Amino acid sequence: MWDLFDLTAQRARLTPTRTALVDLATGGTLTYADLDDRAARTASLLAASGVEPGDRVAVLCRNRPAFFELLFACAKRGCIAVPLNWRMPAAELVRVLADCQARLLFHGAEDADTAGALAGPALALSNLDDGHDARVAAQPPLPPRETWPADDIWYLLYTSGTTGEPKGVLYTYGMAMANYVNLRQGVDLSEDDRTLNYLPLFHTAGINLHTLPLLIAGGEVLVQPAFDAGAVLDLMAAGRITTFFGVPAVYRQLALHPRFKDTDLAAVRRWACGGAPLDDALARRFVERGARVCNGMGMTETGPTLFLNDPEGATAKVGAIGKPQMLCRVRVVDDSGRDVPVGHVGEVWVKGAAVTPGYWRQPVATAAAFSPDGWLRTGDLVRQDSDGYYYPAGRLKEMFISGGENVYPVEVENALLRHPAVLEVAVVGVPDPAWGEVGQAHVRVHPGTDIDSLARHCRSLLAGYKVPRHFVLVDDFPRTAAGKIQKHRLAAPPPGLDLAS
Repeated sequence: MWDLFDLTAQRARLTPTRTALVDLATGGTLTYADLDDRAARTASLLAASGVEPGDRVAVLCRNRPAFFELLFACAKRGCIAVPLNWRMPAAELVRVLADCQARLLFHGAEDADTAGALAGPALALSNLDDGHDARVAAQPPLPPRETWPADDIWYLLYTSGTTGEPKGVLYTYGMAMANYVNLRQGVDLSEDDRTLNYLPLFHTAGINLHTLPLLIAGGEVLVQPAFDAGAVLDLMAAGRITTFFGVPAVYRQLALHPRFKDTDLAAVRRWACGGAPLDDALARRFVERGARVCNGMGMTETGPTLFLNDPEGATAKVGAIGKPQMLCRVRVVDDSGRDVPVGHVGEVWVKGAAVTPGYWRQPVATAAAFSPDGWLRTGDLVRQDSDGYYYPAGRLKEMFISGGENVYPVEVENALLRHPAVLEVAVVGVPDPAWGEVGQAHVRVHPGTDIDSLARHCRSLLAGYKVPRHFVLVDDFPRTAAGKIQKHRLAAPPPGLDLAS
């Protein structure tokens, strides 16, 4: 992988007057020349604060342009940014900070109490809402580093932990460029595009889908402090967004909004979804409005862009996650690491320039994540069809065996989501004395609906061993920042409402 030159300096040289960032909360804008200047001055502020190359700098804030100024400032200084999860209490963040050993924490006013609880002799605080602009303006711009080495660490992203304790994923400069290539060709990204940044910035999607690639390309990023379905629909109707990335929970909120059916969506030329599979019924609802939502699949460890469907596949191959992108190689393997035939389910293994080199100071976890010949073991299950399109089949650890038969929860979930009463569902395997394991479906339904028909509905679509034995009504699910349902946090199996016996 090639080394990078200073990205904001390069972009400011090419397109200095084009708009880079728009703060929707304040109406403020930054051109690419402004972004480079502020990032360079922020880098000087880091140096004046005693931050040396290689040191870690934590960031705890909601979505704002200053986050990206800090991200590029860390690159200019050669230190490592660590976005923190503002949904975590201080008691959890203490463990993250102890792991990364950050020496400076930038925070927003909304997180001042949490930041105050984290401060100590080894961790200084800097408030982004109290004199930050003046402190930045008072610094001279830091001269650009000659190169940003491709293998150097730019930032750490602590994974959301759907299956266990969070780990600090190493994100390098080379990964950023590879993700840019994968996403740019995957959605035909250009300097004329405008995207919305609203997903949390401590998650890879908030940074990399599509914000950082579009800033490299020279496009315009609208920054919204938090997701608001009505505000997003207004932006779409006004033609201010041309590319949009969302997780399934976001698409569901848009579809349920009263104005969804009347909003003109034509200005959005590319729609993308990731973080979890977009269920078939919801995808078809957007198709009915002329919006072909392209499913994709990736993970923090893959940059994240890995699979991405195309607009034609979004309608012809509903439910598919598309094909591996340009700088990715994938294999689909069985338990022994042997490639499975087309049409069979297996685990995805990945190689490519966008794949992380590992986890922060965790050599054992890093070694376990890779095969002896260097393939990243994703833990994701897929199958490939005869046209080269891939379909998700859940997580390796989610698959369960009922009466000797493999059951893939995503297949059962898609079947249940075709029932008009079901809003969301999560299927897990639970112990059963007769069958070893059986399915338990946790479901959100429309208020006042009767779920007695769910088992009959499943039997009409699925083999008997795939039909959940238990159904449990829930008001909501435990989720990651990306909206993924955390299945490991679902309640231990109660008897539930047994409709399948």
